Amino acid sequence: MEIVGKVVIAILTAVIFRWGWKVLNWVWLKPKKLEKWLRDEGYKGNSYKLLMGDIIELATMVNEAKKDPIPITHDIVPYILPFDHKIISTYGEKSFIWFGPSPRVYIRDPELINEILMRPNDFQKPHPEPFRDSIIGGLINTEGHKWTKHRKIINPAFNLQNLKNMFSVMGSSCSDMVHQWELLTMETGSVDVDVWPYIDNLAGEVISRTAFGSSYEEGRKIFRIQKEQIELIFKMMFILYLPGRRFIPTKANKKYKANIDELKAVLSGIITKRKKAIEMGEGSSDDLLGILLESNSKQLKEHGIGLSMEEVIEECKLFYIAGSETTSNLIVWTMVCLSLHQQWQTKAREEILEVFGTGELDFERLKDLKNVTMILYEVLRLYPPVIMITRSTTKETKLGNMMIPSGVQLALATIFINHDRKVWGGDAAEFRPERFSDGVSIATKGKGFIPFSNGPRICIGQNFAMTEAKIAMAVILRSFSFELSPSYKHSPFPVFTMPPLFGANLILRNI
Repeated sequence: MEIVGKVVIAILTAVIFRWGWKVLNWVWLKPKKLEKWLRDEGYKGNSYKLLMGDIIELATMVNEAKKDPIPITHDIVPYILPFDHKIISTYGEKSFIWFGPSPRVYIRDPELINEILMRPNDFQKPHPEPFRDSIIGGLINTEGHKWTKHRKIINPAFNLQNLKNMFSVMGSSCSDMVHQWELLTMETGSVDVDVWPYIDNLAGEVISRTAFGSSYEEGRKIFRIQKEQIELIFKMMFILYLPGRRFIPTKANKKYKANIDELKAVLSGIITKRKKAIEMGEGSSDDLLGILLESNSKQLKEHGIGLSMEEVIEECKLFYIAGSETTSNLIVWTMVCLSLHQQWQTKAREEILEVFGTGELDFERLKDLKNVTMILYEVLRLYPPVIMITRSTTKETKLGNMMIPSGVQLALATIFINHDRKVWGGDAAEFRPERFSDGVSIATKGKGFIPFSNGPRICIGQNFAMTEAKIAMAVILRSFSFELSPSYKHSPFPVFTMPPLFGANLILRNI
């Protein structure tokens, strides 16, 4: 027995030592080794602080930035990314920050950014990414063979024909929103109104109808839950990288966990009901969910490999965030920019009336909206829905003339490039849609303008977002002129995308 006891003690000692060594390496030895490499390569940043890195200062500055609106300007980077701007201003372009025990290097060279995005197997999304996976899942989070499988199954949902099929739903939802505004202006012909809740609901309505068809009322629950999850994230920012964070019994953390369970239950119910209806020959397959399930069934029959229920749920979560947040942001900032730049509002309206008149919109003629397209791209440059793309190395990897060790995160600082005077000229902070007059490829050659990312993992829903935004602007501009309200507060603020934190008060006038 004494020998057995000694063996048990020896095993426990070895396990504790091994576990302790891993923790020590994670929280101190590896970060300090990476810090030495960074400084040897000429990168500058704050010294590593045990476990938290720069998170406390970053979270403090972000929470402070949320309290007040900013000046009315398109030069928004110092305000929306105060900590990142401070680091780059202090240490220069070759700088880094600490996200917990992981260093994050800023990449601002467009050629290096394109190289990273063209090599998705070498530069993958950072894992684990706190909170992200429970809100946006599916294609955006998968890697390697799993990503290839998901992309192949989902591709049919976003082809041109299906987009045309969804056109009437988008148009109907936009008309419903405009009708609500018409009721508000009925008595006086104008109204001072916060348009953001309407636009936000519009995007949720469109994705609910196009993703879930007849189940769109249930789909709205998903929209509500995900919105609440995003709000809860900022209440938990200070515990973001603490070990065992999900077990900390704060009110916000408990609600966040309850929402995850509710979201899964709602989606599981919708999917199960639709699958049974399809099997009975009663289910529609002309919405995103139906097309996804049909494509998945075909893949299973032909290759024996498809998406599990959990994976379908993750893709549906992604439909909502990617499908609603990106588009609603684009529409609201377009209205703000056209309120500030009335000459472009007039040009856009005249073009819409020339192309469509006052009759029904035509999907095939959306491509003739040249000025509207230029305006949308300029808004995407100044107010991109995704302000930074993160990647990381899982092994020593060559990038340019550097060999980057494993465990380094790369922040592809796209919004910095979008606003960089060295890239776009002295008018980089100005609203000038004419810079896109010869098309995106000419305007962006070598400039790293990637509003929907780039490479093999370019956003699958970019045409969906642009189509909805064009329809919305066509319907709105034919019915109203608009300008900033005296009560307007400029408040672009990055969450998953970049909504107006204090809304968007505009004065709408009937035409």
